Amino acid sequence: MARELGPWLVRRLRVRGPSMAPALADGDVVLVRVLGRPDEGVRPGDVVLVRWQARPGQLSVKRAVRREAGGWFVVGDNAFASTDSHALGPATVLGVVRWRLWPRPGRVPTPPEAGAP
Repeated sequence: MARELGPWLVRRLRVRGPSMAPALADGDVVLVRVLGRPDEGVRPGDVVLVRWQARPGQLSVKRAVRREAGGWFVVGDNAFASTDSHALGPATVLGVVRWRLWPRPGRVPTPPEAGAP
């Protein structure tokens, strides 16, 4: 469920699986800034909430790499445990993950190499 927080609409969700380790772990609770329009204001390196064109019912948390025709190329930080754009193609970004609430509160890290293909 999305809630308004000042000028932003936010959604709380729990990360499932190891695909975003070490930035996010299985079970982490994060806040997602919901975008007004899909893909609006996303930058390479952002951790994002996406919907797959190949699997419309599935939402995932991944890292935005680059804008492509048809959406964003996104990947998991843990290449050995991630199903991402390499297998599923481009994704539509629905929101940007900015804060981890639990168990280690703080901003979600963006690695210096973010955006590299």
